[in-house]
Amino acid sequence: MSSLSTTTAADAVPAVRVHELSRAFGTLQAIDNVSFSVAPGEIFGLVGPDGAGKTTLMRMLAGVLAPDHGRIELDGIDVQHQSEQAKRHLSYMPQRFGLYEDLTVAENIFFYGELFSVATSDRRTRSETLLHAAGLTDFRHRRAGQLSGGMKQKLGLICALIHTPRVLLLDEPTTGVDPVSRRDFWAILYQLREQGVTIVLSTAYMDEAERCTRLALVHGGRIRQCDTPARLKAAMPGSLLELVAADPRAIHGALRHQPGVLGSLLMGDRVHVRVDNATRRMPQLNNFLGEQGLDIQGMEQVEPGIEDVFVALLDEEAPA
Repeated sequence: MSSLSTTTAADAVPAVRVHELSRAFGTLQAIDNVSFSVAPGEIFGLVGPDGAGKTTLMRMLAGVLAPDHGRIELDGIDVQHQSEQAKRHLSYMPQRFGLYEDLTVAENIFFYGELFSVATSDRRTRSETLLHAAGLTDFRHRRAGQLSGGMKQKLGLICALIHTPRVLLLDEPTTGVDPVSRRDFWAILYQLREQGVTIVLSTAYMDEAERCTRLALVHGGRIRQCDTPARLKAAMPGSLLELVAADPRAIHGALRHQPGVLGSLLMGDRVHVRVDNATRRMPQLNNFLGEQGLDIQGMEQVEPGIEDVFVALLDEEAPA
């Protein structure tokens, strides 16, 4: 299946434009003919399993890794051939951001301000604003190595923003971060979006994917689908049933090959079952489970989440 190219017609110059991008590592085709555009002010999410190609794609967007083929533009600037100019417009926060743990919060911010040649007055003003937004004002004199994981990520974001980039690239920025810090992190991202900053991020969290303006579902180095979360969910083939059971794994195994079942996904103490027709299949599945001696506490039709959409996509592409 070829990669899906999506553009926003209303914007003559997208904040990010990727055209027919490819990159291989030996015999492994990490990125395969990927094209997409991101409008100014969007939060554009890349979602996919480990090894899908998300980090490789992010590194090429940042100009850290050269593509084998294709073109990347940020605000109309060619990342590969005008790299120094492009770097002034973007900031890249990799999975392991390079904080100096023996320096304080304020010293790390000062260092990155110097690195990006930010004027002293601008750096001070910007630093105060970002520290307040991140809730780190009272920790400015604490060494970075003594911060919690969530605080480190917020400090990394401050350092990435100190030179006021127009495009922010974030590679799984909240992996391993506690829920409260993730919420605070996203509050900052929403503020940035309101200020016109374009954000491209990869995430392993499906609830975060739902917060993006648009999503690209990445698998096998290609973008399989790209649209708003609402449209992706609306386009999922079939209907989704949620079953609550004491032994969800047994339910999952029993239903996978039943007539009308298009796919099944374990979700904690629940099973999400995708069927061709909910009205027709609900009584059939209920009767079948009763005959098998498998009890369920409830069965209802529910709206799919992004994880359901992704699993359905992979089911559709799997060999018969």
